[in-house]
Amino acid sequence: QVQLVESGGGLVQAGGSLRLACAASGRTFSSYSMGWFRQGPGKERDFVAAITRSGGNTYYADSVKGRFTISRDNAKSTVYLQMNSLEPEDTAVYYCAANRNVYISRSGGLYDYWGQGTQVTVSS
Repeated sequence: QVQLVESGGGLVQAGGSLRLACAASGRTFSSYSMGWFRQGPGKERDFVAAITRSGGNTYYADSVKGRFTISRDNAKSTVYLQMNSLEPEDTAVYYCAANRNVYISRSGGLYDYWGQGTQVTVSS
């Protein structure tokens, strides 16, 4: 079992940056591919970014490509989401998730463990 705890959310002006972190418990973090998802007010949960177990491959939603970067540090059991050039449309609760079985995926239904989320608010 993996427990995930997100941090780094907050209020930022449009054009600004934030870095989210997701710390995982347990000693098998490198066995999981990881993803970031978000849910805006009144919206469904959407895929943001994913990364393979080794960190060698990444995958992004078109809406964040070129602005967001996902990375991981397996020694620290942590996955990061660097968010630059933030827009009001990026306002959402951001969740990290862990996947035991799939190489990399944008489908939330394939992820096995989820964090509690961290709020990101971008003001215009």
